[in-house]
Amino acid sequence: MNDTHIHVFDPEELKAGDRLDDFRAMLFERGVFYVREDETLKQEHARAQAAVMELFENSTPEQREAVRNPTPNIRRGFSDLEAESTARITNGGEYTDYSMAYSVGLSGNLYPSETFERIWTAYFDRFYAVTRDIARAVLVASDAVLEEDIEDFLHCDPLLRFRYFPEVPEDRCAEQEPQRMAPHYDLSVITTIQQTPCANGFVSLQSEVDGRYADLPPIPGSMVVFCGAVAPLVSAGRIKAPRHRVASPSSDQRIGSARTSSVFFLRPKPDFRFSVPLARSCGLDVDFTGDTATFGEWIGSNYVNLRTAGTRAHAHAEARS
Repeated sequence: MNDTHIHVFDPEELKAGDRLDDFRAMLFERGVFYVREDETLKQEHARAQAAVMELFENSTPEQREAVRNPTPNIRRGFSDLEAESTARITNGGEYTDYSMAYSVGLSGNLYPSETFERIWTAYFDRFYAVTRDIARAVLVASDAVLEEDIEDFLHCDPLLRFRYFPEVPEDRCAEQEPQRMAPHYDLSVITTIQQTPCANGFVSLQSEVDGRYADLPPIPGSMVVFCGAVAPLVSAGRIKAPRHRVASPSSDQRIGSARTSSVFFLRPKPDFRFSVPLARSCGLDVDFTGDTATFGEWIGSNYVNLRTAGTRAHAHAEARS
């Protein structure tokens, strides 16, 4: 990571405003940085990961069906392997996301058991608090202009998605399909990620840095933080929202390339209104005719397209098998 200059920050440094020049450089030039985890979140993550991996690997089809959400414009519950396609909604190809996911938010959640609910509620609450603290530092450092108090803005519409990326089959190795997930930016203020390493050392998460994609390896005890597409909209375009992707391993790295990624999207409330011309000037893909639009309008169409595209691709894959 030395050649890409992605800094690691301590939460207390961000809270105190220390290393402000380094922090602003990450926000304005990279749009990605690392933050050290606290022990409580680390422990909650371990419990939540164990519970959800049991759902992914050892549950019956009936148990997974019970926590599968049929509504296309909201992310909750279990999503099948290859049920989504980031590539299609970003016009990046026809391939699916080679992952399965479990998602929770503030309400409307689907849990396989009471024990699972207790574990995941505690994990969500802690992750939400930690991510708000990081976002507060981002907004202050960038002199963000908001139409409401920062604290009101940060109590918003969060989403936590746990993704499991199994070892890819031969036809999804890098020689045939370079990506497990297509390049994209996040529809969030910030996105905080706890990722686990591949057993064989392969680094899958990559971010665009200085015109090329650079590896973002798991750093023990640290999380990756991406600035999402909302960050430039509240900072007069100063903050960078980088495209990032999940790369496929080569055929000789296929075995041992499974990994997990627990992703917390700090999203504004659905009625958050933004400037469409500013979004376009920041290079964001918005398709609205008016001068302003709401976040709910933006993300609602994205979710429907993401799921529809993935469902079609998954059906085609089943037909070929």
